[in-house]
Amino acid sequence: MQFHPNELFLVYDPHSNVGKQTRAIAHDMCKHLNEVDVVHERLSPTYWKEILNMAHVHPNDLLDHSHPDYKAKVSTNTYTMDGWLEVLVHDSHLIKYPIVIFNRCAVVCHTPTDIMKIKPKPVEKVMPHLKDCH
Repeated sequence: MQFHPNELFLVYDPHSNVGKQTRAIAHDMCKHLNEVDVVHERLSPTYWKEILNMAHVHPNDLLDHSHPDYKAKVSTNTYTMDGWLEVLVHDSHLIKYPIVIFNRCAVVCHTPTDIMKIKPKPVEKVMPHLKDCH
């Protein structure tokens, strides 16, 4: 999946209260919203790895540790990064908080207003006459 610089991506569980509230704020913030329902859409390990890198979080930080499936399937195991990515792919219903991505910047929204922490990276404009002056 490609991230477009003018598009806000919302990776969330549409059934959670925080997800619903974050979605409402996202609609007010950006007219180009791409919603990814983690309950019904399976994301690839590569996609998850990119999200984790942009958000600067460990996969375990995204999961609901109080969920019975977490206690049964995840908490008793030790994982490599590939293992964590497989958990995110196959048990994405354990994702606790929405993740907002805009212009290569990602924020995990513990509260709906955390979406305001999105700080787009400035786009560097190079004047055509300054490119590769070799």
